[in-house]
Amino acid sequence: MDNIVILTEEAALQVKDMMKQNETEDAYLRVSVKGGGCSGLSYGMGFAHEVEEGDTQLEQHGIKILVDKDSAPVLNGTTISYKQSLMGGGFTIENPNAIASCGCGSSFKTVSNAGAPEEC
Repeated sequence: MDNIVILTEEAALQVKDMMKQNETEDAYLRVSVKGGGCSGLSYGMGFAHEVEEGDTQLEQHGIKILVDKDSAPVLNGTTISYKQSLMGGGFTIENPNAIASCGCGSSFKTVSNAGAPEEC
């Protein structure tokens, strides 16, 4: 499962900038999934300083990435991009396992994991 998460070059550059701004250039980018959101599952991204038991470690475009063992099957094949527009910029997540998502794009469900849907 080397392609659990695919980070585009644009996304990696944005992550590097964020790491520099937060003075966390030695950190890992942790990508995860948790229950919640209007469709049942929500994405999480943040910086971590330690590898936890069961984590899968990846490195792409100079970014060290961690994915926990519960999130890995749900994220497998997911591409994280960064898009800039007149309204600002933001990360976009394309998950081939998602069968439904809400309008905001940060909540989804898969065939095997409905998560814990919340009120919108």
